Amino acid sequence: MRHFGHIPPAVRDRLFHQQPTEFDADSPAQTLSAALGATLYSPATRPRLADDVIKQAGRGVVSMVLCLEDSIDDADVEAAEANLVRQFTDLTARGEDVPLLFVRVRQPDQIADLVKRLGPARDLLSGFVLPKFTEERGVPFLEALTAAEARSGRRLFAMPVLESPELLYLETRTATLTGIAHTVDKYRERVLALRLGVTDFCSAYGLRRTPDMTAYDVRIVTSVIADVVNVLGRSDGTGYTITGPVWEYFRAQERMFKPQLRRSPFLEGRAEELRNALIEHDLDGLLREIELDRANGLLGKTCIHPSHVLPVHALSVVSHEEFSDAQDILRPERGGGGVLRSAYTNKMNEVKPHRAWAERTLRRAEVFGVAKEDVGFVDLLTAGLTD
Repeated sequence: MRHFGHIPPAVRDRLFHQQPTEFDADSPAQTLSAALGATLYSPATRPRLADDVIKQAGRGVVSMVLCLEDSIDDADVEAAEANLVRQFTDLTARGEDVPLLFVRVRQPDQIADLVKRLGPARDLLSGFVLPKFTEERGVPFLEALTAAEARSGRRLFAMPVLESPELLYLETRTATLTGIAHTVDKYRERVLALRLGVTDFCSAYGLRRTPDMTAYDVRIVTSVIADVVNVLGRSDGTGYTITGPVWEYFRAQERMFKPQLRRSPFLEGRAEELRNALIEHDLDGLLREIELDRANGLLGKTCIHPSHVLPVHALSVVSHEEFSDAQDILRPERGGGGVLRSAYTNKMNEVKPHRAWAERTLRRAEVFGVAKEDVGFVDLLTAGLTD
């Protein structure tokens, strides 16, 4: 699979200076953690889940979480597990390409049970999402995952969700973060990414942001994100990929958005019409939040609606200007440091302070590609729309 692999090669040739690289479930963990992109969540109770997975793969989704936790009723867990096994078996029989598939469980013992029940279909499973992760809760999950991996012979990743009240409350935050860091460091090779559960943070105070507000407008949430990145997102080799919070809003009439975009090509100078279309479909706030995610050190995003996937991916593509700056900073002859003028002549690049940024940018360029000099977000967004 590859990002934007669902669009024709000739279109990719027109869009990309450097095309996104191909990867699969057996690729190195560093590649997969950067490539997760918009991770689409779906309740495990959906009766046509296998059809949904294949459909979303055809629309450019590269990672999905099939949820047995908060998205389903407590009374439906047993039926959802049985449905999950059926749907994985169906997917295996079809033999079609699927995204990276993860299961969000409730309890540690579900991990071993599901891996056993899946049988050969477990080859489609990339790992598990671990809810409300703390040191106390997390260790049993990670021990269960390690044991299931050993018994099955299948590499399984963990994606802990940081969403517990202990992490939110100021008086317990430092100790909780320290415990989480100790736990994930012990199981580093199995932790693919850390996911932020901002909805749970808001719930603890009875808050809910409106469509015109990002998570970063809710100050109590911003403080948690900052501390999580501070402790767990460092660029010195100790950090992890931390994904952006979920965007809750969408319109049911997703198809209405497509003709509006296609009638509003950026190169025809109708950017204001496009912006109005984005605002009308509650995407203006999403776009601002994606930009703020990256500015705050997050990569990828939890998504609950297919219409959110392409904007996340389009804004993850590295611009030609970013790529040019990163390459200049990392040239071998610049190893001693110094300051140089950007090839775009609009900024100064300081080699030592900007080195970590440049390395992160080139990792993103590998999996999301580099846009051509005259290609922007709108071009990528419109090209990726499918009927």
